[in-house]
Amino acid sequence: MSQNHDKYSIDNTDYQVGQDNIQKWGFDVHNPVFGVSAALIVIFLVAVLIGDTETAKATLDGLKWDIIGTFDAFFIWSVNLILLFIVGLCVSPYGNIRLGGENAEAEHSLLSWFAMLFAAGIGIGLMFWGTAEPLAYYTGWYETPLGVEANTPAAAELAMGATMYHWGFHAWAVYGIVALSLAFFAYNKGLPLSIRSVFYPILGDKTWGWAGHFIDILAVLATLFGLATSLGLGAQQAAGGINHVFGIEGGVGLQILVIAFVTALAIVSVVRGLEGGVKVLSNINMVLALAFLIFVTLAAFDPAVSNIPTTLVAYLQNIIPLSNPHGREDEAWLQGWSVFYWAWWVSWSPFVGMFIARVSKGRTIRQFIAGVLLVPTAITIIWMGVFGGVAIDQVVNEMGVLGAKGLTDASMATFQMIDQLPMASIVSVIAIVLVMVFFITSSDSGSLVIDSITAGGKIDAPVPQRIFWASVEGAIAAALLWIGGTEAMQALQAGTISTGLPFTFVLLLMCVSLLMGLRTERR
Repeated sequence: MSQNHDKYSIDNTDYQVGQDNIQKWGFDVHNPVFGVSAALIVIFLVAVLIGDTETAKATLDGLKWDIIGTFDAFFIWSVNLILLFIVGLCVSPYGNIRLGGENAEAEHSLLSWFAMLFAAGIGIGLMFWGTAEPLAYYTGWYETPLGVEANTPAAAELAMGATMYHWGFHAWAVYGIVALSLAFFAYNKGLPLSIRSVFYPILGDKTWGWAGHFIDILAVLATLFGLATSLGLGAQQAAGGINHVFGIEGGVGLQILVIAFVTALAIVSVVRGLEGGVKVLSNINMVLALAFLIFVTLAAFDPAVSNIPTTLVAYLQNIIPLSNPHGREDEAWLQGWSVFYWAWWVSWSPFVGMFIARVSKGRTIRQFIAGVLLVPTAITIIWMGVFGGVAIDQVVNEMGVLGAKGLTDASMATFQMIDQLPMASIVSVIAIVLVMVFFITSSDSGSLVIDSITAGGKIDAPVPQRIFWASVEGAIAAALLWIGGTEAMQALQAGTISTGLPFTFVLLLMCVSLLMGLRTERR
C-alpha cells in the first residue's frame, strides 16, 4: 500500500489530499471505499443465494413501507427544495460561471451531449413506463392521483400531468444538482471527480478521511441499487417482449438470462471507455428512440399528436398540487408512486450526475442548468404524450388487449399497444432491441461512474475494475428479481428506497456546500 499526495487548490489555498490506493491484479482502487462497498455487496448477494427468499422478500418489503410511511413528506419537500435551488442558481449571477474556467471549451457537441445525458438518465424507464404509467393512472390500476375518478376525461388529462410530474423538472433537478456540484469542484477547484469532493467547503480536510469515505460508499450503494432497479425493469420488459413476439416462456429465469446477456455486452462497451463505447451507444440509442417515436406518432397520428399539448398543459396545471404532500386524499398513490420515484431519482443521482459532469466541461452554469432541465423534459413530454396518449385512446375505443382488459402487466403494456399498429411484429422486435440498447448504456455508463468513485476520483480506471462493477450491477439486479419472484417490482423498489433515503440528506447538504463554493468563485 502506498500513500499518494496530490495538491488541490480551493480559494487560493493549497491543501494536501491523502488517498490510500491499492494497485494489484490490474485494480487501482481507493481502498476503504472499494473494500467496504464490495464487501457489503458480496454479503448481500451471498445472503440472497443461501438464505430464504421469502424471509428476504418480507424483510425488504417491510423496510420499504416503514421508510415510506415515515419519510414520505421528507422526500417530496426535499426534491421540491432542490428544484427551487437549482432554478435560483440559473437566474442568479452565479449562472455566468463557466465550468472549467473562463477559457474552457465544450468537449462534446450539443447533440452528443443531449444524447448521452438522455440515454443514461431515463432510457429504460421511458421504455417501461411511457405506456404503462399513464394507463395505470387513467384506469385506477393502483389508485388515481389527486382522487379523480378513473376512466374519465379528467383522469386522462391528469394521468399525463402526473406522469410528467415524475419524469420532468423534479427528476432532472436531482440529477442536475449532483452533476453541477461535481463539475464545479472538479473543473473549477481542481478536486477529484468524486462525490466526497463536493463537501470540501463543509468538511475541510475531513473530506479525505472517513467522513468522505462514508459519503462515497453511500454513493456507490445508492448507484448500484438504483441501477439494479432499472436493469430489473429492463429485463422484465425485454423478457416479456421476447415471450410476446417469439412465444418463449421463461419467467424470472428468462429475465435473469436477459440480464446476463446484456451485462456481457455492457462489459464490452465499458472496456472500450467513454468515447469508444458509451458515447457511440448513446448516439445509436438516440437514433433508434427517435425512429421508434416517429413511427408510433405517424401510425397513430391523431391521438399521438393531439395529446402532446394536453400533456404539457396538464403538467403545468398540476405540478404544484402534486408537489404538496399534505392533506392529500390520494396518500396511497403518493406513497406508492411519487415517493418511490423520488427515491429512485436520488439513488440514480450519483451515477447520472457524475456521468453528466464528465461530459459537461466548458458550459456556463446557466447553459448547463437550462440544458439539463429543459431539453430532457421537452423530449419526455413528447414521448409520454405519444405513447401514453395512444394507449389511453386504445382503452377508450376498446381496441385490442388494452381496450378489452386495461392495464394488466406493466412490462407488457408497450407491446400490447404496438399490436394495434401496422407491422406490429417488426416494431415489437425493434422495441426489444431498443430496450436492450438502453439497458447496455445504463450499465456501462454506471460502471464507469462507480469505477471513478472507487478509484478515488480517477477518470480512467483499469479494465478489470470496470468489468468487476459491470458484473456486480447485473448480479444485484438478478438477485433482486430472484428474491421478488412474481412480485419482483416490490424487491426492486425496496432496494432503491432503502439507499435513496440516506442519500437524500447528502443531496440537501450538497446544495449548501455548492453555494459555499460558488461564493469563492469570480463571476
